[in-house]
Amino acid sequence: MAEQLHLAAFLLASHMTHSHASWRHPRNDPSFLTPEYYENLARIAEKGKFDFVFFADGLLIPDRYGAGVRDTVQRGVQGAASLDPAYIVPLVAAATKRLGIGLTRSTSYYQPFDIARGFATLDHLSRGRIAWNVVTSGCQSEARNFGMDAHIDHDLRYDRAEEFLEATFKLWGSWDEGALIQDKASGLFADPDKVHYADHEGKWFKVRGPLTVPRSPEGRPAIMQAGSSNRGRDFAARWAEIVFEIDPTPEGRKAYYADVKSRLTKFGRKPNDVKIFPAFIPFVGETEAIAREKQQFNNELADPIAGIVTLSSHLDHDLSQYDPNAPLADIDSNGTQGMLALAKRLTDANNLTLRDIGKLFAQGVLLPHFVGTPTQIADEIEASFKNEEADGFIVSASHTPGGYEEFVDLVVPELQRRKLFRAEYESSTLRGHLGFDKGSLVPPARPASTET
Repeated sequence: MAEQLHLAAFLLASHMTHSHASWRHPRNDPSFLTPEYYENLARIAEKGKFDFVFFADGLLIPDRYGAGVRDTVQRGVQGAASLDPAYIVPLVAAATKRLGIGLTRSTSYYQPFDIARGFATLDHLSRGRIAWNVVTSGCQSEARNFGMDAHIDHDLRYDRAEEFLEATFKLWGSWDEGALIQDKASGLFADPDKVHYADHEGKWFKVRGPLTVPRSPEGRPAIMQAGSSNRGRDFAARWAEIVFEIDPTPEGRKAYYADVKSRLTKFGRKPNDVKIFPAFIPFVGETEAIAREKQQFNNELADPIAGIVTLSSHLDHDLSQYDPNAPLADIDSNGTQGMLALAKRLTDANNLTLRDIGKLFAQGVLLPHFVGTPTQIADEIEASFKNEEADGFIVSASHTPGGYEEFVDLVVPELQRRKLFRAEYESSTLRGHLGFDKGSLVPPARPASTET
């Protein structure tokens, strides 16, 4: 484990982050449809010397609960309204100098050439500060938005994603480093011996290349992933350099950390090749009592039905058909398997009802709350870091921009005082912030169990 931890901020191009109470908070900025909203949040994160901000995304308005969007829209559920974050990333890059930027894109509903070209372009325009958060998507409604009747089965979409990244890496590598010359005197624009066809032909994709974009500053963008199922964890262990995780318990975070790190060896990778980032929501106060009051205010605004609507979307299963005063039923889900397992674990451990789980979901999609003075929150972060639960943490605010401002102004200086977090940036690229060299364009080998 490194001596210093990493920090990132979770963002949505939307009216809220994880807390469904956030958009109702009296201090929450409602101007999520403006460029200034995102520029301000990015500057706050860069002031705090964060490694990166991370834009999650979905390709739907959730409509699994009750087979419609009525409750989603009425209650302002996560995903009720959102912009395409790909068009926000250039704004964030222009508003900052060092801050990394993660962008979510799905392997189920895009093509390798489109993804390779877009991310290579963003990496150039940001001067090497881009990460791709790879998702396979999880909802039938997303499939219907892209002309399909049903979403691909869980494990099969990971098989497809394996080949997607292999094809994307080939495209990123179709321009060798130094291929672009632009010698005006000789008339040599680029060395033709250093530009290659990708010539990928597999089960899922056929793409010739070359890519139109020369080699990016980082070699390639960093790869981010949030695998939580067994198949997803293997995918993350093969490809990811940044892993986003949700678990509200120290024992759950520690077990996840150990499990993902242990899987790296079968892909020829080392523990330091991957940084694991659990997420939390901070409630910071001058006293613990003030912090507790802030948390209570958030929790009282959280609507349990809004939480159940979001859980229905994550599980791709209509939970409106079940008694909210009974425990979460045993269900078959083609959605997020890790979220289902976590919800069941919390239900069994705490004798919770579906309404209870909905309330927890509305309070922050099962993210833990770190509550207290700056010293107390720094204590909790330090304990979690030293307990090998994390290499870094993703901060998700209870309201914007105040939740981020309080963390940056009050908690970050305490982490810096303890020498747990950087006082200044030492690199200008995201890979540099994370302690990585330029990205390899040779995909990690597949073990036999993931061959398709």
